[in-house]
Amino acid sequence: MSARLHLSPAHHAHPRTPGEEQFALAAELLALLGDRTRLTLLHALTTGEADVTTLTEVCGAARPAVSQHLARLRLAGLVGTRKEGRRVVYSLRHGHLRRLVEEALKVADHRLTETETETETETETVRDTRSS
Repeated sequence: MSARLHLSPAHHAHPRTPGEEQFALAAELLALLGDRTRLTLLHALTTGEADVTTLTEVCGAARPAVSQHLARLRLAGLVGTRKEGRRVVYSLRHGHLRRLVEEALKVADHRLTETETETETETETVRDTRSS
């Protein structure tokens, strides 16, 4: 995966019909979000800045793994860093990313709700069939 992914600032107008470059960069972005640990890290950063220790606690992964995921997100331009003494603090670089993470989790929630409803309906159908 390329480290060239950089989302454009929110104030730039996007073309109505995305071109090949937009599709390619969007696919790279979605691939980065396709990892559970990275998605968890980005979700944690939607509430504000955090350091590696805090992020390690949030996602439950080993510190070296969290550091590697954060490095990939930083190289892709999705998270920014600043130093506080020896501590490195991470933050989301774009409000669009915050909304994208939130929307992905909302879609997941809808899918879970649909699955639960389908399972309940199937269970009721099986009960009705057995009692007939």
